Amino acid sequence: MSDDIKFGDMRTEYGKSLVELGEQDKNIVVLGADTTDSLKTADFGKKFPDRFFNVGIAEANLVSVAAGLAYSGKTSFASTYAIFLPGRCVDQIRNAIAYPSRTDKKGLNVKLVVSHGGLSVGADGGSHQQLEDIAIMRAMPNMRVLIPADSISVSKLTWTIAQQYGPFYMRMARSKVPIVHDESQVFEIGKGITLRDGSDCTIVACGITVKLALDAAEQLKQEGVSCRVIDCFTVKPIDKEILEKAARETGAIVTCEEHNVLGGFGSAVTEVISETYPVPIKRIGAQDMFGESARDNEISQLLEKHGITSVNIANMAKEVRSKKQ
Repeated sequence: MSDDIKFGDMRTEYGKSLVELGEQDKNIVVLGADTTDSLKTADFGKKFPDRFFNVGIAEANLVSVAAGLAYSGKTSFASTYAIFLPGRCVDQIRNAIAYPSRTDKKGLNVKLVVSHGGLSVGADGGSHQQLEDIAIMRAMPNMRVLIPADSISVSKLTWTIAQQYGPFYMRMARSKVPIVHDESQVFEIGKGITLRDGSDCTIVACGITVKLALDAAEQLKQEGVSCRVIDCFTVKPIDKEILEKAARETGAIVTCEEHNVLGGFGSAVTEVISETYPVPIKRIGAQDMFGESARDNEISQLLEKHGITSVNIANMAKEVRSKKQ
């Protein structure tokens, strides 16, 4: 792979996009829970203080206030760390945001955008590594779930969800991540993106694991294995069409996520494939276990412990390929 890999910061792009949106739409309000500097939403507050609300370390209240503002007609963006949102306020998200439906509109117009998702959080350890949020949020009616792969994805999806009515959950990573998309890439809710074509196997990934999937496909190419790579950034609604097509054309699938394999992204993919065109599948992610402390220079070791590496993805691709009918 090329050594000139470019990196981007998801939170920075999110904060920048909010300011730009705020300039165009006076209906947008932004809320935080004492993590506004970290989430990069403080700049919105500096420019639009009357539309910015820091509720303090009170995540349930964060959700309830966001819901109230949305009920009054605002477009609410509420943000903090993934371990706290949804971790501390599932009841409020369910009953104050997802459940209320007015006329033909499902849920309230609240965008829950979080950072510090998955294992790559840093030294805070298992208590602060959110590995259950995809399972929680995708099971909630009316909620749409996005796991962007890079800073370009975050910027474009922030604009997209601002312009689409209804509740969204979008999870960002803490660290700077490699950029895998071009600025010209179009992101459509419910549609995956084929980043690399192939015929022997498909790797379907979301979030930071998309870059790992691309690296794995490059490794497999050197071994004569043609591997398709799909960025399935919309976990819900998931792109059934692109997944069934991949199953039919490549006959084997590997999923990868920075999340528990139980109920997460891999489970969502497996549900689709089992009902449309069953093929061998291998799910890579945390194997029903909590994370643990890892300093920034140790995160790669922690991911390796859970098999979230390009080498393991490549190995699993070869394994499922060997089981093709």
